[in-house]
Amino acid sequence: MAEADGKQLVSEFLGTALLLATVVGSGIMAENLAGGNIAIALLANTIATGAILYVLITMFGPVSGAHFNPAVTFAFWLRREIAPAPAGLYVVVQILGGIAGVLLANAMFDLAVFQISEKLRSSPGQWLSEAVAAFGLVLAIFMTLRARPELVAPVVGLYITAAYWFTASTSFANPAVTIARQFSNTFAGIAPSSVAIFIAAQIAGAAIAFWLDRYLAAPGKSA
Repeated sequence: MAEADGKQLVSEFLGTALLLATVVGSGIMAENLAGGNIAIALLANTIATGAILYVLITMFGPVSGAHFNPAVTFAFWLRREIAPAPAGLYVVVQILGGIAGVLLANAMFDLAVFQISEKLRSSPGQWLSEAVAAFGLVLAIFMTLRARPELVAPVVGLYITAAYWFTASTSFANPAVTIARQFSNTFAGIAPSSVAIFIAAQIAGAAIAFWLDRYLAAPGKSA
């Protein structure tokens, strides 16, 4: 099992911070410029997020694996590719990096740096969406790593771009993202009361993806 060193932890912190700065910052910019057209705002937010994921995974993948996501780290722990202690450190720095990225986005747009979102995201459809979003993300990562590892960055960017639109929750798919986004009362925010069940759904989706990938990768005849 891999251990974590300082460079990997800095990589996970910076990558998650830049991801959240992009998610929240592009959401603020989109809301400011879209003139009330929510579809246009979401499209702008989607494109920026998919693009930065491609960039960040390409940059930081060779250093830390570019998880930027506790659900992804959890799935790699299930695969015994990261030990419990470094996995825990990854999760801590991902959460701290995510919060730092949100605060940075707030500051860049001259908003109050410390905010609490009032945007409720609480419905069975959204909870199911988060399980589906995390499931698809982890399965895409694992199956692409096995088939075409050099394509992980574009696959993840494209998957999240699509999942913004086919899920009712707009595909958070990431506990660090979920925790951090409660600190921005903007287009991309989520109310604290909505956070816990989103995270539970994301972890459940990641676990199901792990088991399905293991089944699909097992030796034996195809059906």
